[in-house]
Amino acid sequence: MNILVLGSGGREHALAWAIMQNPKCDRLICAPGNAGMAEIATCAALDITSGSAVVGFCEEAAIDFVVIGPEAPLAAGVADRLRAAGIACFGPSAAAARLEASKAFTKEICAAVNAPTAGYAHFTDAEAARAHIRAQGAPIVVKADGLAAGKGVIVAMTEAEALDAIDTMFGGEFGAAGAEVVIEEFMEGEEASFFVLVDGETCLPIGTAQDHKRVGEGDTGPNTGGMGAYSPAPVLTDAIAQAALDQIIRPTMAEMARRGMPYQGVLYAGLMIKDGAPRLVEYNVRFGDPECQVLMMRLGAQALDLMLACAEGRLGDVSVNWADDHAMTVVMAAKGYPGNYEKGSVIKGLETCPEDSQHMVFHAGTRAEGGQIIAAGGRVLNVTARGRTLAQARERAYDMVERIDWPEGFCRRDIGWRAL
Repeated sequence: MNILVLGSGGREHALAWAIMQNPKCDRLICAPGNAGMAEIATCAALDITSGSAVVGFCEEAAIDFVVIGPEAPLAAGVADRLRAAGIACFGPSAAAARLEASKAFTKEICAAVNAPTAGYAHFTDAEAARAHIRAQGAPIVVKADGLAAGKGVIVAMTEAEALDAIDTMFGGEFGAAGAEVVIEEFMEGEEASFFVLVDGETCLPIGTAQDHKRVGEGDTGPNTGGMGAYSPAPVLTDAIAQAALDQIIRPTMAEMARRGMPYQGVLYAGLMIKDGAPRLVEYNVRFGDPECQVLMMRLGAQALDLMLACAEGRLGDVSVNWADDHAMTVVMAAKGYPGNYEKGSVIKGLETCPEDSQHMVFHAGTRAEGGQIIAAGGRVLNVTARGRTLAQARERAYDMVERIDWPEGFCRRDIGWRAL
């Protein structure tokens, strides 16, 4: 098969790496890709949010299957255009992608099926939002309604922080995403990520993970796109996963189908777990980043078979074969992230890191220039390892971090601390 992966981050490098393990993959193209993806695939310049551009490219390159990595092309309807052109693709329609593209829409769906989630209110007016915060008090959660690259959520521990968040969002920091806000009750508990493939009817769980959103050790400082992750998540037991499927995910999927927007792709349910009961924090309509890196490290070649079965409506005929193992990824970011940071520094030492089924450095914000790897983003590398135990995976990941010579970068040193 000729396969196209859309995206340029660590998630897409991990997807490409897993796909390449499978003998079904004859040719792999990544668009636009990054320096790491260029080492295992052909990279192509392409506007991945343009359905017509993607379809045209697929027809020219004889692409058999498209894997859509990030949320923006999904919200833009690229999957719809591909399916209309008869090209198999992995990712939901624009209508179904509203589960991530609009937090208010997700809350409406949850209310319709009585799925356990935080109480909320939806605002298009800043003064009304401020009045609600003053009435409710803190802690409280303020979310930009639309897509904000993982950064549009403020967990405000004080009323002043919450009011500042309203000013930030309605002030335009997140563009159109912040033109509307959802304000939620603060949920206590431990957060974990549950990943389920859905083909419109069948729901197939494919793994759990736990992300570290805050920039500082001990989960302190501002939220980021994610500073590291590990899989599986011990807090998400089999019983809690089953409860999430029965009470949250399957009812949501049935309601989406009832509304004429059946879901097809991976559904990422962020769950808050307290006293053995899950509540929905949010849905994402794509793999998490960096959770995808640890899932792909554990799934390997079967990831392609599972995604194909999902795209072709055959999930009822397949199963996931999990090894009894663990994986961890440590994000190396540019100093200053998630605030202002410098681009253009040189990363050395990558060639000293092993690359095999137990170890991989997935590239996120990198580019190749003059034979060197250059930092070109905020989150730059995902240093990922597997082990028989989480402690072994951690040891292997941080051993690779030590080999990388990049003074302009930093990482958290406590990834996995909750489980360990």
